[in-house]
Amino acid sequence: MPESDQSIGKKILGFFIKEAEEPAPTTATGSPPAQRAVPRPPTTDVSAPNTGSSNYGPRGTIDDKFAQHFADVLAQNNPSGPDYFEFRETLRSLNNLGLAEDKQYQAAWASFKALSGTTDVGLITGTANQYVTALNKDRDGFGKSVEAALAERVGGLQSEQQKLQRENEALAKQLLEIQKQIDANSNRLNAIDGEITEQSAKIEQNRQNYDATFAHFTSQIKADIDKIKQYLK
Repeated sequence: MPESDQSIGKKILGFFIKEAEEPAPTTATGSPPAQRAVPRPPTTDVSAPNTGSSNYGPRGTIDDKFAQHFADVLAQNNPSGPDYFEFRETLRSLNNLGLAEDKQYQAAWASFKALSGTTDVGLITGTANQYVTALNKDRDGFGKSVEAALAERVGGLQSEQQKLQRENEALAKQLLEIQKQIDANSNRLNAIDGEITEQSAKIEQNRQNYDATFAHFTSQIKADIDKIKQYLK
């Protein structure tokens, strides 16, 4: 009965993320044993590619959700029958046997040939390249989703930022105009104080002059009235 994508994905995840326990060796028939549950992958620093470009951001870490995602992508692209992953699983089971690396690969290849019935190593490299192609395709899709998220979220924030900056510039201009008006009003208020004093003095002087002139006229008229009464009886 074929394995489900979920079961294959868990197995594939174990190929790339070390399990807490050491892997068991292959059986005498060359078939790998059933995989144990794979714990959450560790958080390991991963340097950005050395491309000479400054576009890469801070150092990333291996993320358990992305590790599981990649395992699922590979599981969905896993063809029927033995392929690269069966070879890798056999190779991994030889890690603790103390063999040199070339001997490990040769032993794994011998086991894989017995399991698959093929003598063409291209079956391994061909399916391995298919998995790389699947991961690259997923990476392209992820890159587009990142750009869309940046355009939506960061772009929206940048638009708001620019709007607030324009509003602040307009308010600052208004404040400058208001301050100019305040300064002009203050200067006018100072001038008005002097004008009030000056005008008050002029008006008071004018009133006094009026009263003096009034008194001069009325006193003469009254004086004439008194003399008329005295001289013209």
